[in-house]
Amino acid sequence: MKKTSILFSKVAAALVCLVMFNPFSSKSQNGPVCDTYTNVLATLSTGLGGNTVYGVSVSGSTVYTATSGGLSISTDGGASFTNKNITNGLGNNTIYGVYASGSMVYAANINGLSISTDGGASFTNKTTTNGLGDNVVTGVYASGSTVYAATNGGLSTSTDGGASFTNKNSGNGLGSNVVSGIYTSESTV
Repeated sequence: MKKTSILFSKVAAALVCLVMFNPFSSKSQNGPVCDTYTNVLATLSTGLGGNTVYGVSVSGSTVYTATSGGLSISTDGGASFTNKNITNGLGNNTIYGVYASGSMVYAANINGLSISTDGGASFTNKTTTNGLGDNVVTGVYASGSTVYAATNGGLSTSTDGGASFTNKNSGNGLGSNVVSGIYTSESTV
């Protein structure tokens, strides 16, 4: 069974490299075992929001790209993008991280965490008012109704799909209040 993943490079032309890989292959190397590479040059002319790419997430056949000019969404493998910005409810146009699963899309930005329940058509922005440790959110990950937000004020966790958050910081044992990214595997954060 093949899975789809995406790799990205932060270069002037915002090169997005789509990778098809087979994790059960007998080939061995650092990172995923790659059978097929398709390089896609995504730029402002193809609808990418900005030439700086901070992160990429794939849900089904839809590619979500966090850029310096908004959240860019592609449904054709990166050949073209539709860009979302503050007029669509994002807290800021600079998106530092993105995570998508089904119709849920989470966009980390300098003014909070923007959440979409409709595949990125519209967003609601969450801030410190909703319990985030800081409005600067640099990374996001979700598993079911649990949402994790990496902030400049600690690690914020929601167990209600992002409606409200509780925050952990250096006072709770974190090495620093500034958390740059987040990922979980089963019960390990």
